[in-house]
Amino acid sequence: MNDGGQRRYGPLGRALVIIPTYNEAENIKPIVSRVRVAVPEADILVADDNSPDGTGKFADELAAHDDKVHVLHRKGKEGLGAAYLAGFAWGIEHGYGVLVEMDADGSHQPEELPRLLTALKGADLVLGSRWVPGGRVVNWPKHRQFISRGGSTYSRLLLGLPLRDITGGFRAFRKETLEGLGLADVASQGYCFQVDLARRAVAAGYHVVEVPITFVEREVGDSKMSRDILVEALWRVTAWGVGDRANRLLGRKSS
Repeated sequence: MNDGGQRRYGPLGRALVIIPTYNEAENIKPIVSRVRVAVPEADILVADDNSPDGTGKFADELAAHDDKVHVLHRKGKEGLGAAYLAGFAWGIEHGYGVLVEMDADGSHQPEELPRLLTALKGADLVLGSRWVPGGRVVNWPKHRQFISRGGSTYSRLLLGLPLRDITGGFRAFRKETLEGLGLADVASQGYCFQVDLARRAVAAGYHVVEVPITFVEREVGDSKMSRDILVEALWRVTAWGVGDRANRLLGRKSS
């Protein structure tokens, strides 16, 4: 596939859908089933942070009956970013060419996965976007929409990123893209983790594409959003933006 006459993309290779979990016992079976139907050729990795409600046990039961489902048991709740980094490392080690981020709570529609994977044939990273034409949210409180839109707008303007949905977590990466992002020094979590990977991809010159998705508010379980996650995102994005501007003024390369 050609990117605007500039680059020819190779085959995608095997796809791994990474689903981080913490207390998602009621959601894990339905979401795994929907992914298996939507993209039967893809494998699934449930990265469970030692959920007290037994999510990891339910995931093990699914894996025992389906060789395309795998489970990564982690020691405890260390945050979304750490779970994805562990999942990326597992996937790369096991030879997958595509690694997908997806929530366990049904807010990301597995039926839209084929659209992301098709777009990745001509891109390095594909973002499922709520805030491009055709994207939308369903049953989301106004304050959550404000936080998400505001966070993306603030990050876009401060960091100079040409993206509309920078905080979203429904994404498909080529393996080579992840390997070029310097993941070893990523320490961010939550919303901030997604902003961090997006800014690294743009800074590295990767071709990032946004495709519209429908984001549906979870019906079962509790959101993992917290004040600490929002505060971390605000101060890290601000620090990155101020640092980038200072480096430009001093004629230095941004870190």
